[in-house]
Amino acid sequence: MLQNKIYQNYFIEIIKTFLIIVLGLSLIALTVRAVNFLELIVDNGYPVFTYFQYSFLNIFGIAPKFIPLAFFIAVVVFIIKHISDSEFIILWTSGVKKIELVNLILLSSIIVLIFYLMLSAFLTPLALNKSRQLLSQDKLNSFLPTIRSQQFSDSFKGFTFIVDKKINNEVDKLFIHDTGNNLKNFSSNIDDVSSTTIIAEKGIINKRNMFLINGQIISAKKKDTVEVINFEQLDINLTNLATSTIKMPKLQEISTFKLLNCFVGNQNKNKFCNQDAKKEMMPNLIRRLILPFYIPVISLLCSFLLIRNSTVFIDKFLIYFINFFLLIFTELFIRYTGMSDQIRDTYIILPFFLIITSYLFLIYKFKKKISNI
Repeated sequence: MLQNKIYQNYFIEIIKTFLIIVLGLSLIALTVRAVNFLELIVDNGYPVFTYFQYSFLNIFGIAPKFIPLAFFIAVVVFIIKHISDSEFIILWTSGVKKIELVNLILLSSIIVLIFYLMLSAFLTPLALNKSRQLLSQDKLNSFLPTIRSQQFSDSFKGFTFIVDKKINNEVDKLFIHDTGNNLKNFSSNIDDVSSTTIIAEKGIINKRNMFLINGQIISAKKKDTVEVINFEQLDINLTNLATSTIKMPKLQEISTFKLLNCFVGNQNKNKFCNQDAKKEMMPNLIRRLILPFYIPVISLLCSFLLIRNSTVFIDKFLIYFINFFLLIFTELFIRYTGMSDQIRDTYIILPFFLIITSYLFLIYKFKKKISNI
């Protein structure tokens, strides 16, 4: 009964340490990335609430990248801490076998593996797709934040502008060039307009509306003619102005089932299913479905720290090096899995081979240690 309680405490300790590390690393990375997301407000005029929603949903794309490293650190900290406190020696002398502790660490890795699979295969694509939908659904909140004095802005599709001076919501000497048919309604012949240029002495910006004073509307026709209209006052509604932010979902934002359907289902159902795209899809699927299985490998490699001998100091750094090499290997070679069938098959088979061989080798070393006593 006491032994089960100890195992339960050990298990909770590993999982809790892992969660703290992965959450801490993810929040640090999210904070750095959230600074870059500020351009959604400053350059593209999205609402502040959309910015916070988008930033929060992106944590689901950041966290999986830190899971292998976080679990490695958690297991190493757990083993080194209890070895230093001589707690494991008490367990060994009370008759507890080292392989039982290895099984406990392996069990914790399987829990992390399941968590990793759920996150990478289901929650992450769903959250990232939702964040992309936020950018595609939200219209322009306010035109004012996108305006900077004496700086060209092309934050909107086919819509470029510059102002000489900006004071609060008032601007001086405004220049607008539209090639996206956002302002074609100001011409007498809408269908014949290829681009529209507006020059104004002053302007007042109110959210999605722009009120211009004293200027010209220059409409370039498709037949190389120009139409010029002078105005004293002009009211422009910018509600339908589209930002240049990428709104089509990327591969990491597409459902795992849709990606799998490209390989096992009807390829004509999805537009992105083609031979070239499959080379990019394969690393993405491998990352979601195979990379998590390297977590048990990390747990077993870290379990070699339980083997005590005269060269334990050298062994520690060797085990650290092997684990870091494994973390780097899984990240570097995953991108080549779509280029070569041999690399893909090796990447898929390797974690299962390492799990079996590492576990059997640990059993052998522990039994050999007992026989030498």
